[in-house]
Amino acid sequence: MQRAERVAVDVPMPSRNFAATRRMLQIVLAVSIVFPLICLAGYGYFDYQRRIADSDDMIDRLARVAEEQAVKVLDLNQQMSSRIVELLGNESDAQIRAREAALHERLREIGGDFPQVSSIYLLGANGDLLVSSRAFPAPAISIDQREDFVSAKAMRPQPYFSLPMFGPLSQTNVFTTATGRSDASGRFLGVVSVALRQEYFSRFYRELTNGDSSLALGLYRQDGNVLVRYPPWPPGAKPSAHSKFTQALRDKQLFGHVRLNSTVDGVERLLAFRRVGDYPLYVMSAYATSSIGAAWRQHFMMIAALTAVPCIAIWLLVLYSLRQLEGERRAWERWQGEVAMRLSAEAASRQLQRMGALGNLVANVAHDFNNLLMVVSANSELARLKHFNNVEKEVLAVERATATAESLTRRLLSVARKQPLKQQPLDLATWLPAAAPLIDAALGDNVELALNLVDDVWQVLADPTDLEFALMNLAVNARDAMPRGGHFVIRCQNNRLVGSDTLLPDGEYVLIACTDDGEGMPEAVARRAFEPLFTTKLRGSGTGLGLAQVLSMCEQAGGTAKIDSVPGSGTTVRLYLPRYRERQKASAAEVDMSQAPAPAPSGVVLLVEDNEEVAAGVAAVLETFGCEVRHKPTADEALDVLAAGARFELVLSDIQMPGKLNGIDLAEKVRSAWPSQKIALMTGYADELERARRLGVAILAKPFNIDELHALVVCEP
Repeated sequence: MQRAERVAVDVPMPSRNFAATRRMLQIVLAVSIVFPLICLAGYGYFDYQRRIADSDDMIDRLARVAEEQAVKVLDLNQQMSSRIVELLGNESDAQIRAREAALHERLREIGGDFPQVSSIYLLGANGDLLVSSRAFPAPAISIDQREDFVSAKAMRPQPYFSLPMFGPLSQTNVFTTATGRSDASGRFLGVVSVALRQEYFSRFYRELTNGDSSLALGLYRQDGNVLVRYPPWPPGAKPSAHSKFTQALRDKQLFGHVRLNSTVDGVERLLAFRRVGDYPLYVMSAYATSSIGAAWRQHFMMIAALTAVPCIAIWLLVLYSLRQLEGERRAWERWQGEVAMRLSAEAASRQLQRMGALGNLVANVAHDFNNLLMVVSANSELARLKHFNNVEKEVLAVERATATAESLTRRLLSVARKQPLKQQPLDLATWLPAAAPLIDAALGDNVELALNLVDDVWQVLADPTDLEFALMNLAVNARDAMPRGGHFVIRCQNNRLVGSDTLLPDGEYVLIACTDDGEGMPEAVARRAFEPLFTTKLRGSGTGLGLAQVLSMCEQAGGTAKIDSVPGSGTTVRLYLPRYRERQKASAAEVDMSQAPAPAPSGVVLLVEDNEEVAAGVAAVLETFGCEVRHKPTADEALDVLAAGARFELVLSDIQMPGKLNGIDLAEKVRSAWPSQKIALMTGYADELERARRLGVAILAKPFNIDELHALVVCEP
């Protein structure tokens, strides 16, 4: 719709700068959004960092408490081992076995009721169990290959802390502190081992963390192996030997903090560790960062909600003010807008009425004209079949005039979009060079034609005659735009449209771009170039149907056309046609009737045509084929004949006829009631043609060639 002209009125209006007021309110709105967001973001960042620092302090305090507890337990354990070593002196295995009962009681006294001690036992020089605080007499057990015995023998007199194990006598999970004994000459005498309960440490760690699953406490050896951990790892799980934590332990750091992702459960944690006195052990406390983040998010959302309440009130107030301001502006300009809209609506209504009336007029005139051409064409064919009888030149002249008139009506119907299409797959790589001589002839001697086609250009489904008309129309326009000569270039290429400005659905199209280097046209003219009957040529030298036919042809094929023009630089018209993908099996209506084998049987043809002259001409042609013709002027009468039981070689019906039923209605009823009855339709324009195509019946576009009719029915004389 063209831009409506504003109507000037002499009404004094109050001076009000709506734009400045709106801009100020928008600034207030922006500030009321951005400033709280910045404050919230800053608060959130610093609050999160504070929570991280508080968490580091908390796990450091837990590590200190766990260290103090471990030092007390291990110091007591060291004192018990020293007393037992002094008690045994340099006694051999035999001497110790000789007083097993006394030593058993003595070990029980030394172990006392300490909850951390599971058992105390003495091992001989060859790993045999000599005395145990839990069993008397000691069972015959040898652990000469166990890692705690071997390591204690090698490290004596320093104590060795074993990996966790299940105590066979205590029937509980323990880890041991094994101290090797030697005589004055350094000869190995055996091992004093104190088994410590894991449960004692786990219970202490559970009470220390208050059962919080996001906290973890543990006791580790210097090599990174776990002695006790709460909560415990899953069975068989083993932390990585190459993490930052285990590396710090191997480096014998006294204390430290690390942040790492666990290789066991994948949870990120803040971790603090401290060495346990002078022992090769470390305590560890850890806190899951996800818990820190969850607590931070909960607090942040509460602060954000409290902040949002006054902000929303301000936003609503500003939005209400903007709405009121917009209402005032609309009220101030409403009367101008109403006048402009009224004028624009009236102009658009008049244009639509003109175009609708023009389309109906063109279609009706072309339909009647096609009927007349059908009479002329049929009688010309009859004259040809009768060998002209000395009027061959005259009949040929009539046929040439008929072809010219058919071309004109085809153009009129194409503009009105009621032209019966004869679409077929076109291979533009071969079709365009074949059509080039006609296009070159339309350009004249002063304009040079150039074709530019890419390799493997896709096929399109189009009416070849309509496409040829469209290119010739563009060639004629280019010739008129270049009176002193120039170049007209046709480029053809494959194109994939995605989100284009052509209003076409995304997909694959073939682009035919026709470019001239003529005078070009202004933007106002280019906007109206596709309107029917619009022309800038001198009166009598242009019909205004050329570009309208081009656009109509493209849209009927499922594409569109666009025009780009720069005054003084030339014009480019782009035709977009959808890519055609060949089906596996062609329908009967798409078979080339000129190549169909001629059927042999004869029969009667029911001709349904309201125009007597057309009916007489078609009947005469059918009779020359040896057919008997029965004529009915309306589809209602033809249906009565069929309902009475009559059957025909072919029912040939026009589409537009008076009465309740038209030709398509008749075809639908015939297909429904008598599926084996052969039927074909004739039409001068394409109203409701899609219904006919869905039925799959043959369609003859008036004026049709006698060969098309001959392919449908061949009767023997």
